[in-house]
Amino acid sequence: MAGKHRSWWGWGHVEDAVTGAEATALADRVRTLLPEADLTEHVAPPVTELGLRPPRVDPPASLARLCSTDVADRAAHSHGKAFRDVVRNLHGEVHDPPDLVVRPVTEQDVVDVLDWCAGRDIAVLPYGGGSSVVGGVEARLDDTYPAAVSLDLGRLDRVLEVDPTSRAARIQAGVFGPALEDQLRRHDLTLRHFPQSFEFSTLGGWLATRAGGHYATVLTHIDDLVESMRVVTPAGTSESRRLPGSGAGPSPDRLFLGSEGALGVITEAWMRIQDRPRWRADASVHFTDYDRAVAATRAIAQSGLHPSNCRLLDPMEALLNAGTATTGGVLVLGFESADHPVTPCLDRAVELCRDHGGTLPEASRTHTSSGPRQRTAADAWRSAFLRMPYQRDALAARSMIVETFETACTWDRFPALRAAVLDAAGEALRAVAATGVVTCRFTHVYPDGPAPYFGVYATGRWGATLAQWDQIKQAVSEALLAAGGTITHHHAVGRDHRPWYDRQRPDPVALALRAAKSALDPSWILNPGVLVDRTPKIRVRRPGGGAERSPTGRASGVAPRG
Repeated sequence: MAGKHRSWWGWGHVEDAVTGAEATALADRVRTLLPEADLTEHVAPPVTELGLRPPRVDPPASLARLCSTDVADRAAHSHGKAFRDVVRNLHGEVHDPPDLVVRPVTEQDVVDVLDWCAGRDIAVLPYGGGSSVVGGVEARLDDTYPAAVSLDLGRLDRVLEVDPTSRAARIQAGVFGPALEDQLRRHDLTLRHFPQSFEFSTLGGWLATRAGGHYATVLTHIDDLVESMRVVTPAGTSESRRLPGSGAGPSPDRLFLGSEGALGVITEAWMRIQDRPRWRADASVHFTDYDRAVAATRAIAQSGLHPSNCRLLDPMEALLNAGTATTGGVLVLGFESADHPVTPCLDRAVELCRDHGGTLPEASRTHTSSGPRQRTAADAWRSAFLRMPYQRDALAARSMIVETFETACTWDRFPALRAAVLDAAGEALRAVAATGVVTCRFTHVYPDGPAPYFGVYATGRWGATLAQWDQIKQAVSEALLAAGGTITHHHAVGRDHRPWYDRQRPDPVALALRAAKSALDPSWILNPGVLVDRTPKIRVRRPGGGAERSPTGRASGVAPRG
C-alpha cells in the first residue's frame, strides 16, 4: 500500500500499529479483566542490531538480479506471524534467517531458481505474504543444507485472463488479496475469499495452505474455488486441465492443495469467480444459554439455507471482541446474493434461532441492497476482528500471552471437545503461573460439525511468554486430538503442528506423501520439515493384524515421526 511500510517484526503496516489512545484503552480493558497483568511496554530492537549471520551462498550471475541480501529483507522473511514469531522478534531472536530473498519475475525464473538450488542442495522456502502462524516459512534446517533461500512470489501478481462465460480467471499466485480484488472489480467480478489475513496474504499462500475464507458454509475453503493449477516442481511443471469436475483418478489439484510448498511452487491457477453481491441481509441473535445457541447454529447448518456468515461467539468472545454482554453468546448471521433478495433466507434462519431461545435486540438486523447499514453487534465484532492481529502484537509487547488455535469436529463431539480444551487450557495456565481467559467462536459450520476457533488471553512474564505459550499449546493440542478433533481446520501444518499431524495422518498416507516428495523433489530442497521428513521409518499396520513392519519389511516396534 502506497505510503505505508510493512513491519519486519509484527503484523501488517508500521503505520497501523496500536498506539496512543487505542493502546491506552486496550491496556485499560486488560487491567479490568486481569488486574495483576504487568503491561510494561517493550520495543523490538532495530533490525540493524539483530546480528544476522552473513549469507552463506552467492547466487549465480544469471539470478543475481532477483536476489536480495538486505538485512531487513532477510529478517522479515525469517518468521511468520504467529505469537511465538512475534515474541522471538521482540527479543531479537532471529537465528535462522534465509541467506537470500529471491523474487522471481516470471515462471521461468522459478524454474531456474529450483534448478540452481537442487544442484547445490540449497533449501527453498516458498513465500507468499509471510502470514503463516504455524512455522510454515521458517528455515528450521539441519546441517544437510548449506544454505536456504526464501522464494518470494510477490512479483507474480497479475490477473492474466478472465473467462466471463465460465466465470473463471487465470491468476498468478503472488497476488495479494486487495490487488486481486481490485483487478477483478474492473470486470464487476470477485473471488470473494476473505481470510483474516486477506490484506497480507496471497493466492498461492491460500492454495498451499488450504486457507479458510469468507464463507461460513459451503465454499468454506479455497479448495472449493479452484478450477485448475499450475505448479513448478524440480521434476517438471504440472498443469491440470480446466474442468468443472472430473472423475479421472485422484485429483492433480488435490495433491498440491495443502502441500505447503513441499511438493512444488504454485505459480498460477484458474479460479472460480462470481458476480459481486447486490443483496445482503444480516442479524445478530442473542442467547441466554450457550448449549441452545449451539443447537440453533447446528439447525441452521443442517437447514440447507447456506448462510454466508454463521459465526457463533461464546459469551467471553462476545464480550471481549464485540462489546456485548450475554450469558449464552451471540450468533452473527449473514446472507448475500448477486441474483436475488435474501431476506426470506434470513427470516427462516432467525425463526430457527427463536425456536432455540434466540432473541433479536433492537437494531440488530439489517437488509440492504446498496444503501447504508445500521451498525450491529456483528459490525462491532467485524471491526475488532480486523484489528485483532495488531492488538495481539501490542499485548505481546506488554508481556501478555495472546494466541489462537482452531479445529473442527462433528456436532456430537463438540460439547466434550470444548470442555476438554477449556480444562486443558485452565490446567496449563495454572502450571505456567498465568491467569487468563479462553474464548471460543465458530468460524465455519458444516451439516456434520463446526470449526471452533479458540483464543487465549493471559498474563505472562517478560522473557518467559514463549515457553509459557508452548506449554499451553502442547496441552490444548493433545486435548484436541484426544477429543476427536483435527489439529488444524485452516491454519495448515507447518512445523509447529507436525507432532500432532503425524499422529492424525494415516501411516499409509505418510508413505504416499514421502513417495510423492521423492518423485517431485528428489533433492528434498522444498520447504524441508513440512508435512514429511526424508528418512524416518513409518509404522505400517498389516491388514488382519500381525507384526508392524517398516517400509523395508523389517519388524518395527516404534513409530518415529513420519
